[in-house]
Amino acid sequence: MTTLKDIMTMDIATLDPDATLKEAATLMLERDIGNVLVMDGDQLLGILTDRDIVIRAVAYGRDPGAVARDFVSPDVLTLDVDMNIEDAAREMAHRQVRRLPVTRDGKIVGIVSLGDLATRDETNADQQALEGISQPTNAR
Repeated sequence: MTTLKDIMTMDIATLDPDATLKEAATLMLERDIGNVLVMDGDQLLGILTDRDIVIRAVAYGRDPGAVARDFVSPDVLTLDVDMNIEDAAREMAHRQVRRLPVTRDGKIVGIVSLGDLATRDETNADQQALEGISQPTNAR
């Protein structure tokens, strides 16, 4: 059984909640990534994606010096490192998210993305997740 620890990215990018949107965007550019975890010490406050910056800040003319904590997606679901990838794909589809932090004993140890499912897994878990993510929802 393949679990998240087998496919997750362990080199996660984190950001202080008082960092600016510009700092977040610069970190994403430097690391060639589309998200950062906004952390207060060991506590996950939320995830900030490149889309969050564009849709929640730039589109409304917000200052790039605004603090990241104001634009994060809060209440982020985390998955345990020992969860099998099929269950993880179902959760991603159900929540309609493309990336989720991975924990061990409540501590963030990695992140798993739809891309990880597609490139590091030999099942069709990525297809299952993508189908769920692509479904329209009334919550938007």
